[in-house]
Amino acid sequence: MSNLKSLKVAVLATDGFEQSELTEPVRALREAGAEPVVVAPHGGEIQGMRHHEKGDKVKVDQTLDRVDAKSFDALVLPGGVANPDELRTNKEAMAFVRHFVEAGKPVAAICHGPWSLVEVGAVKGRKLTSWPSLRTDIKNAGGEWVDQEVVVDGMVITSRKPDDLPAFNKALIKMLESRPARHAA
Repeated sequence: MSNLKSLKVAVLATDGFEQSELTEPVRALREAGAEPVVVAPHGGEIQGMRHHEKGDKVKVDQTLDRVDAKSFDALVLPGGVANPDELRTNKEAMAFVRHFVEAGKPVAAICHGPWSLVEVGAVKGRKLTSWPSLRTDIKNAGGEWVDQEVVVDGMVITSRKPDDLPAFNKALIKMLESRPARHAA
């Protein structure tokens, strides 16, 4: 078991997130000693999905308008179709994502989560994976799409689907273990 107690990780999501793609990374981060913080455009709770069916609601820890991306060491972008589609049209959310990319902080995106990376221009020249329907978007944005369980390219980790969560979480924890806390970056 690792000890990431000095690390604070933003989990950016909104209504329509794929439930396991938020709850499983949050659990893995907590077990490793990190502090995951669910960040959303609105307060209260956000609605999870289990594919096409409604899942559980998750409490929002911080809203985008009240949080500073500089106070986090890493970012997790869960999938689900509606969640990243909504986020990528939110200027505040994309500015938040852009901070992590430009600061060279770890970003872990699963399923449809890489849509946010496409939106902020962070896939050009990178190798990524995602839910298969994003393949063309990633290629059109200059990225190389591959069908693999998990892909690590620099500070970006991507996975395809909920079945990949064990490998996704393992890659995320491994990357965080190798990096010191950088709250001021």
